[in-house]
Amino acid sequence: MKMLLCAVALAALPTCATSAHETPDPTIVHNARDGVVRLYGAGGPDTALRKVAAVFHQETGIDVVITAGPEPTWSKHAQADADIVWGTSEEEITALLETYKDFASSDVMPVYLRPAIIAVKKGNPKHIAGFDDLLKDGMRVVVTEGAGVANTSGTGVWEDVAGRLGHLSDMATLRRHIIAFGKGSGASYKAFVEQDADAWITWPDWPITHADKADLVPLAPSRTIWRDLNLVMAPDADPQAHRFIAFLMSARGAAIMQTEGWTR
Repeated sequence: MKMLLCAVALAALPTCATSAHETPDPTIVHNARDGVVRLYGAGGPDTALRKVAAVFHQETGIDVVITAGPEPTWSKHAQADADIVWGTSEEEITALLETYKDFASSDVMPVYLRPAIIAVKKGNPKHIAGFDDLLKDGMRVVVTEGAGVANTSGTGVWEDVAGRLGHLSDMATLRRHIIAFGKGSGASYKAFVEQDADAWITWPDWPITHADKADLVPLAPSRTIWRDLNLVMAPDADPQAHRFIAFLMSARGAAIMQTEGWTR
């Protein structure tokens, strides 16, 4: 049985940031038919996808290569041989498809959802229990924001959370407490750690996969914002790619994805 091929993320810290979108390279001819299922996308979901791929490979012997990180590090490779591209939100996949012209918007499949949450320092020393605690004096908060130049699932999420109840004062107070606008989750995580932040509005997979640095505090349902994980498959994808997606969306795949906060 061949060994599972899971590419190492192409950045020291995976990030959901990309440039607004990469420019398609007209010299690259897409050809996915190489017998290997190749997935490309932003960091974050890749950790759960790798778990699914490992079980899938163990049971089928089919090679799966998962490449994650900032889009510029994998864009040309994906234009050449991607079977599947994943997005970490509908906004992000829409931007990605400006580059990957061999993939059709009509073929995008939302497959899992995750809720926005609050990541806090390990041990939660400020005893943060929900969004209202982020409005208290002295709080230091990190948010993720594309700022018009980066393609990230975090764009606007902090604003949506703050504005859910229709109180302008919530937005104004939270904004005063923001110490960093990370252009992607990797940059936000770095700021959260290095700038001694009390909280970070992010996704469950980050505190789950960085449990030595952060704890997870859920948002109340009235504050919760959801974004999806979506997949789009190339028209010339290897036939095995269909089998991988079917496994990913099966009950067993869902149980694995749930370990990092993904739900259906």
